[in-house]
Amino acid sequence: MLKLKLFMKNIFFLFAAIVIVAASCAPKIYKTEDFESKTASHKIVAILPAEVTIALRPNEKKRTTVEQLRESEEKTGTMIQDKMYSWFLRRSGKFKYTVQFQDISKTNALLLQNNIRYADMKAHTKEELAKLLGVDAVISTSASMQKPMSEGAAVAMSLLIGYAGSTNDVQTAISINEATKGDLVWKYDYNATGSVGSNPDRLVNALMRNASKKFPYNDK
Repeated sequence: MLKLKLFMKNIFFLFAAIVIVAASCAPKIYKTEDFESKTASHKIVAILPAEVTIALRPNEKKRTTVEQLRESEEKTGTMIQDKMYSWFLRRSGKFKYTVQFQDISKTNALLLQNNIRYADMKAHTKEELAKLLGVDAVISTSASMQKPMSEGAAVAMSLLIGYAGSTNDVQTAISINEATKGDLVWKYDYNATGSVGSNPDRLVNALMRNASKKFPYNDK
């Protein structure tokens, strides 16, 4: 009887631990209480290049310059922007979005015309970016990667450092800031693990597939 009680106790703690881990990995969503009133007049939304941070292994750091790493982060960031824009276009009929998404070629051209390069975006508020882009809100994405991607942007990285392994963990977040005051009105945090983060396509598909049911500007 004592052994049975100990066994059941261990099972209970194991189950509790699994629940805690699962909960910690669950997506987190924030939506301001006055979202509808703040976004009622929104017509056009811009998608910014993703803010990417790649954490290299010690051996990779020795073979990679700061410039090479920054170039890889920028390429990955613009690829995520492109994949996300394509995702919205392909599914606009299904989800019946109440806003239009600004063509990213126009978004990036306007940024360059205003002398705002990829590395400079952090120095500007979302309000400033939205106003110079002429949109009602901006969608920004952040991705913190533990290893470089194996395809797409990581092709350049693999040529530079001789490594092309899949990403083990990618912490991502999608945020929407309105243009009037730059207020954050919606945010979705998602942790992608395993091979999901091995290329921008898979990462964006996993991120948006999970976020789409809660994504605002949606008539469904």
